[in-house]
Amino acid sequence: MYTSTRNAKLQLNSKQALTQGFATDGGLFVLPQLPTVDLTKMLATNYQGQAEIVLKALLPDFDEAVIDQVVTEAYGQQWDNARITPIHKLNDQYILELFHGPTSAFKDIGLQVLPRLLANAIDAQTKVLILAATSGDTGKAALEGFKDVPQTGIATFYPEGGVSPIQEKQMRTTGGENTHVAAIKGNFDDAQTAVKQMLNNAELAAQLGSVKLSVANSINIGRLAPQVVYYFNAYQQLVQAEVIKAGDVINFTVPTGNFGDVLAGYYAKLMGLPVNKLIVATNANSEVADFLKTGIYDRNREFIKTVSPSMDIQISSNLERLLFYKSGGDSQLVASLMQELAETGRYQVTADLLEAIQQDFVAGSASDDEVKEAIASVDAQTDYVMDPHTANGYVVQEQLAVPGVTVLLSTASPFKFPQVVAEAVLNERFDSGFDAMAALRDRKHLTIPAPLAQLQQLPERFDTVLAPDAMPAWVAKLAKEM
Repeated sequence: MYTSTRNAKLQLNSKQALTQGFATDGGLFVLPQLPTVDLTKMLATNYQGQAEIVLKALLPDFDEAVIDQVVTEAYGQQWDNARITPIHKLNDQYILELFHGPTSAFKDIGLQVLPRLLANAIDAQTKVLILAATSGDTGKAALEGFKDVPQTGIATFYPEGGVSPIQEKQMRTTGGENTHVAAIKGNFDDAQTAVKQMLNNAELAAQLGSVKLSVANSINIGRLAPQVVYYFNAYQQLVQAEVIKAGDVINFTVPTGNFGDVLAGYYAKLMGLPVNKLIVATNANSEVADFLKTGIYDRNREFIKTVSPSMDIQISSNLERLLFYKSGGDSQLVASLMQELAETGRYQVTADLLEAIQQDFVAGSASDDEVKEAIASVDAQTDYVMDPHTANGYVVQEQLAVPGVTVLLSTASPFKFPQVVAEAVLNERFDSGFDAMAALRDRKHLTIPAPLAQLQQLPERFDTVLAPDAMPAWVAKLAKEM
């Protein structure tokens, strides 16, 4: 049974946890003990087979035949690489490319699975309105995943001026009869906080009638579980390439904002993957990296807009799950820390708890200048072009120099942030993201992913801008239309 990080007595099965998305006490759903999987079996099958093993272990209330079908549909022709998440060797570096799905970002890994699982978890009378706060990539991936899924609607909220122009264009041009998009006056944390509040808003629930709310962010276990798979798959690729032998430990470097991507790596370790260190990379919004170094989480600082906007986050929701596991499932402690964070904007863990966390995690941060320099230098040395989030990871990986084989997670196509990338590798500024994309294609001989290549011709359907306190009324209106 799943329980809340803040209340061990609250229990739901995996279908219920996935459908609800967020605990009524404000906590996140967790399994008190994560199951282990057979590493030998994981190394002997393909990506789809690995996904079936992991999802059946973490979501045991779904019929095995349903999970098999979901995986087949989620990881099919919509991916432009048959390996789903291929490793690219870069001199002595290994880059795990997670951006070969329909929206060119790693969020597709989970958001091609979650809508299909949800459709199988609800009964014929239930309608669900999915809410998604996004710092850039989740929004489009959620819209694409839930587009025209029966009995569902999807509402995505992004910070006005806080995503790349290409990310914004992706969201505002989304098709589908059940999709909705709004920009929010504020930053990602304002949007995420408002979404969490709506999920536990009794007054709003009364207005929604028969429509239930759920969430597409990685606070939903149905989004997080599929992300565990690519850690095992990366390991398999290194074994097959004879870089390592089965049983050897390796490191992963993960650029992160909301801590979901790297938490999936910790889940993989708990489930039996031989992992030494998880190297956490942040940008100038370094609350997570600072916490992992000091044990003090403090969001009472300036919010900084960076060239890696998907990581411009100050409240990292999934860190709560890590605190739960590293404290031995002490939900009372987690609840008190989260209350302290809500009331004062900071908390501090004990030296023992910090030591336990640092057994698995190391961290660093990168400035915008360091990110641009890394994009330029890697391109100059290897002719490989990274997006700014991947470059954050590259900088921190070089800073920390953790011994052993290390895999760097590449979270998005460089074409999602073409102006930043073009400035770094072409030494030229472009006012238009599409002009920058064309220049990168022509001068660097790169192929623009098909969905991004078609983007300029698509009409924009959404132009709503809301203050955070106006979000509940807008959501109630959408629910009424459903």
